[in-house]
Amino acid sequence: MELGTPEQPLRVAIIGSGPSGFYAADALTARNATVTAHVDIFDRLPTPFGLVRGGVAPDHQKIKSVTKVYEKVANRDNVRFFGHVNYGSDLSLSDLQQHYHAVLFAVGSASDKKLGIPGEDLPGSHAATEFVGWYNGHPDYRKLSFNLEAESVAIIGIGNVAMDVTRILARTQEELLATDIADYALEALANSKVRRIYVLGRRGPAQAAFTNPEIKELGEMPGADIIVTPEEAEPDPLSAAYLGGPGADRKDIKNVEILREYAARTPEGKPVQIIMRFLTSPVEIIGEDRVEAIKIVKNELYQAESGELRPRATKETETIPVQLIFRSVGYRGIPLPDVPFYDFQGTIPNDRGRVLVEQGSDQVVSGMYVAGWIKRGPTGIIGTNKPDAVETVNMLLEDVSAGAVWSPDAPTPEAIPALLESRGVRYVTWEDWVRLDGSETERGIALGRPRLKYTTIEDMLTALEGTRSPSGD
Repeated sequence: MELGTPEQPLRVAIIGSGPSGFYAADALTARNATVTAHVDIFDRLPTPFGLVRGGVAPDHQKIKSVTKVYEKVANRDNVRFFGHVNYGSDLSLSDLQQHYHAVLFAVGSASDKKLGIPGEDLPGSHAATEFVGWYNGHPDYRKLSFNLEAESVAIIGIGNVAMDVTRILARTQEELLATDIADYALEALANSKVRRIYVLGRRGPAQAAFTNPEIKELGEMPGADIIVTPEEAEPDPLSAAYLGGPGADRKDIKNVEILREYAARTPEGKPVQIIMRFLTSPVEIIGEDRVEAIKIVKNELYQAESGELRPRATKETETIPVQLIFRSVGYRGIPLPDVPFYDFQGTIPNDRGRVLVEQGSDQVVSGMYVAGWIKRGPTGIIGTNKPDAVETVNMLLEDVSAGAVWSPDAPTPEAIPALLESRGVRYVTWEDWVRLDGSETERGIALGRPRLKYTTIEDMLTALEGTRSPSGD
């Protein structure tokens, strides 16, 4: 019997319910799909949407509306959601091989890159990923604490995540009350003593990774002045040549224009100062028992053989007193059980989404696919994941046509719920999530906020038991 027909549908497991997972499910199950496919999406958390829920800044509610697209996918008859199911413990690779024709890993990049400098692990030095997860109410980071008694903070990195962290630290309580920030974070930030936020970039203003809206937003904050000196805003000669050339990115040109405008401003004396610094790299985090200062080196740009402008250290250094540091220099993936891993990049080795035995190999691992950040690294915006996922699905469908996928013993829809129940796994269905979502929204409305999140798995599961009807439906 031909695979991918109504009589024998293609069964695919997707590990991870963030944007990549949903875009892959969409490509497999849309009306114009070339095969009949049934997709089960698994996530280790009871809640779906990955970084849209746990990573997008709470003051960017419009971006979170993309979840409406994913909800439409989840409501299809041939898509199921299994939350609170952990790949590697609740379900193994051999389990998936027994019940599916293929698995697609869309687990993102859950860890952060290290700086590799002395003092990096001092108390008060944190990965930005931890702070982002904390203020977003992610269960993994719920119990962390941060020294918001600090008057001076350094944020290392000038991408959009660094901008998010800067904004959340500088927002007024009134602004945060209009968001879905975690309740404990709202309280802690209301009592914050932070007055100076140094944002440190290793390259110049023309190479900043932040987008135009992100840097523009920093200049519109009612409780914070943005401080940029004319020297910091002005591109070096190599950057100026790039900006004046035909290959200049419009984003980079506009970023420099915005920063020049900031440099021309007179500070208004607002409670918080955001101080932008470019061409600086941290070389040491200083302190006895906690962070007390950060030592930075002044960089200069040079043109590499590739044509890229890269930073290199000069002999000029500076020490800035700070009591709290957030490192925002990139995300990286973490290894999964029984799945190849390329440690250098923090990704699963792959060729256009087909998992490879190892990086650089031409040997494909049958039945295993990958999409999103764990495929390509932490680049792009939410929408970037759609074409990325479609590319992977196209590879999967090519392999279905060639008969190069798994041949499961029990590819029946009933098998997975029965297996999980036999192991005592309290999995969360899409219907469960809809109830949990409604409960969070109701709790928020009562406080005049968009939602009040449950921030521990225990609270989520307890809330679900409380919202069940007497019949258990």
